[in-house]
Amino acid sequence: MASYSELMAQAQNLMAQAEQARKDELSAVIADIKAKMKQFGITAADLGSTSAGKKTGKSKSSAPAKYKGPNGELWAGGPGRKPEWVRAVLASGKSLDSYLI
Repeated sequence: MASYSELMAQAQNLMAQAEQARKDELSAVIADIKAKMKQFGITAADLGSTSAGKKTGKSKSSAPAKYKGPNGELWAGGPGRKPEWVRAVLASGKSLDSYLI
């Protein structure tokens, strides 16, 4: 029977192989999706994407953003849980005034 460390090494090797297979297949999958979108006239908005490929963070609010984080994250400043970047700024003793849009 294989030892724990041998099994872990095998598992890590398999995960590396799986990631490489994913990367190898990714461009073909994206090309197929783009071709089908073109064929049927589907846009990113039709798929529920409001950012159309931009990764700026998720927002469930329809309120306009008041603050822009260090990595381009937007926050309206409303009630509820504060985003992680806001909590980090406040924890460091800084003011959110410098992040106002």
